[in-house]
Amino acid sequence: MTQTPRSKDQDENTYMVDAESAAEMARLLDHDKIGNEAMGGLFPERSEEEMVDIARVLDIGCGPGGWVHEVAHAYPTIEVEGIDISRPMIDYARAHAKVRGLRNVHFHVMNALKPLDFPDESFDLVNARTIFGFVPREAWPRLLLECRRILRPGGVIRLTELEWGFANTPAFETFCALASQAINRAGLSFSPTGRHFGITPMLKRLVHDAGFHTIQHKAHILDHSYGTPAHEITYQDLRIFFKTIQPLCLKTQVATREELDRLYDEVLVEMVQEDFCSIMFILTVWGEKP
Repeated sequence: MTQTPRSKDQDENTYMVDAESAAEMARLLDHDKIGNEAMGGLFPERSEEEMVDIARVLDIGCGPGGWVHEVAHAYPTIEVEGIDISRPMIDYARAHAKVRGLRNVHFHVMNALKPLDFPDESFDLVNARTIFGFVPREAWPRLLLECRRILRPGGVIRLTELEWGFANTPAFETFCALASQAINRAGLSFSPTGRHFGITPMLKRLVHDAGFHTIQHKAHILDHSYGTPAHEITYQDLRIFFKTIQPLCLKTQVATREELDRLYDEVLVEMVQEDFCSIMFILTVWGEKP
């Protein structure tokens, strides 16, 4: 059987799961909704008065464009752009923007780990959420320096990352730990042991070392325990993610196929029990370009 040749974009893609899959596209759209609700809005750290000076925004690793679409809809005077290495993601984002009649959005196929194809001082705000999933630990300084280059003086870098795996059930906690270990072995974690993602403690240091100042942070908790408003959508999100992360777990040899299949089935049962309790920790860090 003749195999379809891999595209250059696919060869360069460092995302921890198959970013070309329809399941991952659907999951990312739900993930954006979960994040927005848990954080209390699109820019919970900024007042409406502070948004007046924002004219152009870039979203790095925009996926199918969920966050970009919502910002463009809520702030029609702001030009919002999104970049992603996945052409199917960008094609969907463009099509969805057209359906919604959003004329202030622009999407580009672009590798964020290479020099960004934007002139110096192009944006007022650069946003990136949960990009630890494709940014190797050694690439963070280069990426943030590129963000600094394309920001105007006084412009803002805004990073949002999370930690997970806090629950009262054994299979859920074990599966999260294995996935974290796989991500660590893939070079996408700052944790010295692989027990966590390890990115949230590093954000302020990374932003500082890239030359930003007036660095601030804001934390949020996503409670997706059984019976909470976020439970069902987070259950569906994790049901997909726990399946799509399995190839990485196998590649990095943190578990066998049999172990992953057994844990996956047990996790799905645990998460729909009335006594299931779990939270995620979300941290946003932002700083200004001098």
